[in-house]
Amino acid sequence: MTITQLKYLLSVAEHRNFTQAAEHCFVTQPTLSMQIQKLEDELDLQIFDRSKKPIEVTRVGALILEQAKHIVDEASRINDIVDQQKGFIGGDFTLGIIPTVMPTLLPLFLKTFNKKYPKVHLIIKEENTQTIIKHLNEGKLDAAIAATPLEDEHLVERPLYYEPFVAYLNHDNSLLHKKEITAEDLDDQHILLLKDGHCFRDGILNLCGGLKMNNSGFYIESGSFETLINLVDEGLGMTLLPYLNGRNLFLEKKNQLRNFKKPTPAREISLIYHKNELKLQISEALRDVISSVIRGEIAFNDVNIISPLKK
Repeated sequence: MTITQLKYLLSVAEHRNFTQAAEHCFVTQPTLSMQIQKLEDELDLQIFDRSKKPIEVTRVGALILEQAKHIVDEASRINDIVDQQKGFIGGDFTLGIIPTVMPTLLPLFLKTFNKKYPKVHLIIKEENTQTIIKHLNEGKLDAAIAATPLEDEHLVERPLYYEPFVAYLNHDNSLLHKKEITAEDLDDQHILLLKDGHCFRDGILNLCGGLKMNNSGFYIESGSFETLINLVDEGLGMTLLPYLNGRNLFLEKKNQLRNFKKPTPAREISLIYHKNELKLQISEALRDVISSVIRGEIAFNDVNIISPLKK
């Protein structure tokens, strides 16, 4: 039994197809099939039911695969320990980023990070908060960027910046006459929200949770800020945006933005990783680069952090 054979097992279990698993492992399909058959012969049992389409894992195979994952994970950690002791900053690093952060933050730091640390192979995945928590705890992500606090005792949260909420208003909205608004001004407003599953949506609901909303308050939900902005322009309500999204608007639309009075409601954006994560040298390098580039974009300190979790 070898680590390579166990990696082949995990790949087949993931893809449920020998050809796709072989492509993922960068070997030929006959090579992968031969190694798995060799392992099954050694154990004198069947791990995969090849008569099913797609391939299915047998009952005992599921137990073996669970243990195989632990063995492969622990084996890879040996290289992480060596790299950390040597101070080497390189290798694969899988980073999850929530959808409401990725479009605005990624263009700010990615080119700089790649130039400064060319030996790091960043694998970036856009995932919602709950999936990020799950994948960090399962070891499928090395780190993530998300709104915090997440209240998970197994995760370490390193704040990167505080991003204020800003209001985007229609030209006819009376709040445009104010230089700054308050949370109380949102009472009786038709607020357009992102659809369920976005932590920014939950943050807005937490901000407005203590307010008396009218019956037609939260009545449209969308998957993108662009759609919400277009709906506001059509006179269907107002919406709240993260500060960086407001910075990316065309000049004429920026006139429809209003900041909140201090302390400004904001979300805390952090770099998150599991307490047992060993690629800390890459995490710290990532955090340093992001912190350095974000200083020129956001300089808000007097903020009121709004929880991203449902209440």
